[in-house]
Amino acid sequence: MKELEYFLADEAATIAIGAGLAQVLKSTAVQQALVVYLNGDLGAGKTTLTRGFVRGMGHQGNVKSPTYTLVEPYELANWRIFHFDLYRLADAEELEYMGIRDYFNDDCCCFIEWPEKGTGLLAKADIIINIAYQDEQRIIKLQAESTHGEQVMTALADIIKL
Repeated sequence: MKELEYFLADEAATIAIGAGLAQVLKSTAVQQALVVYLNGDLGAGKTTLTRGFVRGMGHQGNVKSPTYTLVEPYELANWRIFHFDLYRLADAEELEYMGIRDYFNDDCCCFIEWPEKGTGLLAKADIIINIAYQDEQRIIKLQAESTHGEQVMTALADIIKL
């Protein structure tokens, strides 16, 4: 499967990756729901990347971290976006009670921080993103996990030049 790697010099570069994913999804060639797993230490930039995506999809309001709410929904004209943060999840069974499977529909994009906390209950990822600190900057690695993820990343590679 396809892999991409970028050095992120600052917050703007992280936002650009998210906005690039939005640009790809809004294009006619790849207009399909997406499931993205986000991995990285606290403060690595997972929510920042998601903010770039949500705003790139057309959301005008605030994009906040779902650390305390578990999920933040964004209803747009043609899309529903759900940003999950499972960091505080005590037991994966809690996801069953909130109806987690109902979030993974054809018109939904789901960005999931700390996906390992929901093992066995989450939809399979199309793309897995790992963000890590490296010296004074961060490095981001994107890995396709499905044919759709590979299509998205191929298109993303054409527009992101960091």
